[in-house]
Amino acid sequence: MENYYSLLGITHDASTQDIKKAFRKQAKQLHPDLAGVAAEEAMRKLLSAYEVLSDRERRYEYDRAFRRFNNKVDFDYRTFLQERVEDPVCQAKLIFFDLLHLEEEDALTLWRIQGGLEFPLEKYLDREDWMDCTYILAEELEKRRCYYEAFVLLVNLVREERRLPYFRHFMSELEGFLKELVRLKLKPSVNGETYIACMEMLLNLGFSPKEEARWLRSQAETLAMLGDIPAAQGVFREALKRDPRLPSATRLRRKLNI
Repeated sequence: MENYYSLLGITHDASTQDIKKAFRKQAKQLHPDLAGVAAEEAMRKLLSAYEVLSDRERRYEYDRAFRRFNNKVDFDYRTFLQERVEDPVCQAKLIFFDLLHLEEEDALTLWRIQGGLEFPLEKYLDREDWMDCTYILAEELEKRRCYYEAFVLLVNLVREERRLPYFRHFMSELEGFLKELVRLKLKPSVNGETYIACMEMLLNLGFSPKEEARWLRSQAETLAMLGDIPAAQGVFREALKRDPRLPSATRLRRKLNI
């Protein structure tokens, strides 16, 4: 079990002010502008430690779990969760627990049993846990070439992050993950109709006009491939409104007579 006190360099009786001071000190050292990409994982752990210890109730629960772990009390949290098959809260927590403890296959299997994309993790986990869990799930799905499922999870995360920031320093990483997935892997893995729907999902996330223009161009290309020329023309015109100098559009212009 991760020792959040050690991560922050504080003692177990540290005050809230001590916790904040320790976090600020280390966060400055781990900021990506100073420490680079290599420090991102350390920063993520530091943020998790701070968010738990700076919250009175979460710190209390953490301290109890930490004491159990270190005193080797006869309590297996994973087994406790596994036994509560009918409790969706416990099953959601078990998915997150397994992801954090390198039991990725078990986590994904359970996630699919519970309904996969239809399982509302956000309903059963705290917001921060849900966002962390969803990001790790997307990573594991992407590794297994389940690109559509990873895409949907990332879209949900970006939408929620826009509504109320949580990842903050890691937002560029989240956006980069989504955009790379779309650029390199999504289209060959889904049918045309699904791909068009995915492009629609991207248009409401607050990305730049140029990025939206590229996604609209790709959507228009797919519509043209499916034989829906009028719809393709309409979508392509929307792309040109966002970026009149849209690259790689000459062939499509000719095909659509625009």
